[in-house]
Amino acid sequence: MRRQLLDEPVTRAGRYARTLALFSLIVTAMAVLIVRSPSAEPAPALAVLGSGIALSVIAVAFALFAMARVWREGAGGLGAAIGGLFLASLVLAYPAYAALKGVRLPALTDVTTDIERPPAFSRSRLAFAARDGRYPPEPGPATREAQRAAYPQIAPLTLDVEADEAFELARKAAVNRKWQIVEAIRPGGRIGNGRIEAVAHTRILNLPADITVRVHPRADGARIDVRSASRIGDRDFGDNADRIRSYLDEVANLAIALK
Repeated sequence: MRRQLLDEPVTRAGRYARTLALFSLIVTAMAVLIVRSPSAEPAPALAVLGSGIALSVIAVAFALFAMARVWREGAGGLGAAIGGLFLASLVLAYPAYAALKGVRLPALTDVTTDIERPPAFSRSRLAFAARDGRYPPEPGPATREAQRAAYPQIAPLTLDVEADEAFELARKAAVNRKWQIVEAIRPGGRIGNGRIEAVAHTRILNLPADITVRVHPRADGARIDVRSASRIGDRDFGDNADRIRSYLDEVANLAIALK
């Protein structure tokens, strides 16, 4: 009986899956910590993150191969394969969710509530410094039409309060959202519009996005427009639209609380 147990085949793919999955988990966790660091260069850190995700995909392949051998040949190693599959799933869960979400959305990095006349980002020295010396490029007409089709509900917020009061609500909402406010110019002066320049960061990877808020005085109150542009990548996976929606909801709730 003991000889039979020793001769029982054991698939090495299960052990490979567990080892690779554990290594990918460590690499991914370290990459996330590096990406979130304000002093880190995002591109190399994201490359390391991509390597961790790739290792998880390979671990899943080994785990599935090991399970197939266990099923067909009765080989040992099922526990290691299941452990590897579980660890790899921890790494791949959020990327898979983002990928599925991205398939349904166009490749946008800049979203605004005013497609015809988007709020312009500030060109001041302070704003340039906050944006690491860059100015978000202006999307073309085709890109804006893609936004119109994907996010028809992204629209300006009109409030029946004075422009100064609307500006204060907009500024307070930005603070509540934990945005880094770079400039805050009250309505009035030659142009009349108020403006808030800010930088926000994604929740998990802490990637920066540049935001500008325009408060336009009206005879019956004020109109608030928002523009949010991702600084890294060629698509935002819906992040900018979600940011604008949550921000305008915050402003609207603050306005309701005043009544």
